[in-house]
Amino acid sequence: MKRSGMVLASVAALGMLAGTGCVTKRQFRENAQATDGRVSSVQAGVEANERRIMDLRQETDSRLGAVDGHARAAMSKAEEAERAARGKILWAVTLSDDKVKFEHNRAVLTPEALPALDELAATVKQYGKAVYIEIEGHTDNSGPEAYNIALGEMRAMAVRNYLNQQGGLPLHAMSTISMGESDPIADNSTKEGRARNRRVMVKVLE
Repeated sequence: MKRSGMVLASVAALGMLAGTGCVTKRQFRENAQATDGRVSSVQAGVEANERRIMDLRQETDSRLGAVDGHARAAMSKAEEAERAARGKILWAVTLSDDKVKFEHNRAVLTPEALPALDELAATVKQYGKAVYIEIEGHTDNSGPEAYNIALGEMRAMAVRNYLNQQGGLPLHAMSTISMGESDPIADNSTKEGRARNRRVMVKVLE
């Protein structure tokens, strides 16, 4: 009896182990399926978030472009208002390549330009009233637009620095602006026209 009881107990134990093993496998499969479902859900959420982020970036870029355009327009209006507030132009001096040569693609004042600037500085100091000087740099349409903006600014700054350092005019009474190739006064398709367009305009305002 003892031996039979031991055999029955062993069979029962094996049955329990076998049963436990089957449950564990089933639970593992169920857990794996549940995990796959959660991963798929998370991945779908991540992709949806990425699409929302891309949409927000595009919307932000579009709004920034609109804001930049409005800012440029506002700045232009402000500059026009500032010019109007300064009063009328008393006189103006134009330094252009057909009369006063700037070296090609450079902003260095040549000796031919200096007498005109010396005369301008002397006239301003003798005027007897406070004036404001606006210096505009212009170019022809040769080369990229961005380069011409930079070149026009450098030429205007060269004139401003000379009027300050050699002519004795205060820096706070002068401003520079580059018009680049945007405001031609002659035909850029001819050599003579391009020479006239490469210029610095010095305006003296009340």
